[in-house]
Amino acid sequence: QVQLVESGGGLVQAGGSLRLSCAASGSIFSINDMGWYRQAPGKQRELVADITSGGSTRYADSVKGRFTISRDNAKNTVYLQMNSLKPEDTAVYYCNQVLRRFQIGTPINYWGQGTQVTVSS
Repeated sequence: QVQLVESGGGLVQAGGSLRLSCAASGSIFSINDMGWYRQAPGKQRELVADITSGGSTRYADSVKGRFTISRDNAKNTVYLQMNSLKPEDTAVYYCNQVLRRFQIGTPINYWGQGTQVTVSS
């Protein structure tokens, strides 16, 4: 069994900062990509940022220069530092980790439960 637990969401004023964390626990052999997605009311889930096992990152255009994704492989944890937050960043943020539970087998997508981020104007 693998579980992803997110933390760090909340209510912040425009221009403020939040840091999201997502830790994976359970039987894990290796983790490939880690990422953050978000879903605002009435909209589809979208990629915010992701990071490969080698440290390569990519960001949605809307968050470039404001958000930073990072990972701690020893802790099976991915972070999202969000600065200069805007009301349009309001959404439920979901963590995603693509991991192998065993040495043999294909990587599987796991999702966190989601954490609410609300940015007031």
